[in-house]
Amino acid sequence: MVPKGKFIAFCGGEGAGKSTQIELLAAHLRRRGRDVLTTREPGGTPEGQQLRRLLLTPDGDGWEPMAETLLMVADRVQHLRRVIAPALEAGTDVLCDRYALSTLSYQGAGKGVAASFIRELHRQACDDFWPDLTIVLDIPPAVGLARSKRRLSKEKSDEDRFERLGLDFHDRVRTAFLDHVRKNPETSFLVDATQDISAIHDAIRGRVDALFEA
Repeated sequence: MVPKGKFIAFCGGEGAGKSTQIELLAAHLRRRGRDVLTTREPGGTPEGQQLRRLLLTPDGDGWEPMAETLLMVADRVQHLRRVIAPALEAGTDVLCDRYALSTLSYQGAGKGVAASFIRELHRQACDDFWPDLTIVLDIPPAVGLARSKRRLSKEKSDEDRFERLGLDFHDRVRTAFLDHVRKNPETSFLVDATQDISAIHDAIRGRVDALFEA
């Protein structure tokens, strides 16, 4: 596949504000005349919606870390082949809430599944396809979890399985995100998600505009 659109993934801990920033960036790109698709993982396909229920609600508490990893990748295969790749080939830019880096951070660093295994699985199952840019919204876990729990309560959502995990888990996840950005400065961008919404958007917009102008 030779993508015609740009693929941008948003990753980060719970409560970092990914959904808000994706919508702001989508609006910015559309004002520039770009066709934009926003999507998410898990749940970007009908099959993925079913997996999302299994993975993010208390129904998923019984999954072993390896089984959870395989389900996340199964969702990604469907998503990549049915949604992301066709959109990119058609010239549409894709903004995705989470992608493979989140699996490396949550199931890998957080739950102990070997990063080498996850990367090889991604190579085999997803043709080693990575975003043009991964934006990592960084927030201290205690702050992000409090935000996320307030949002879930307001929305009366039961997708709180990861929010119920301890701070030590979320600290490991955050460290993995930060390590990835440090090692991959050309294809990832770190943003302080404790700033106000407009400041975060301005930083993201500047980096993405540079991507399109490169």
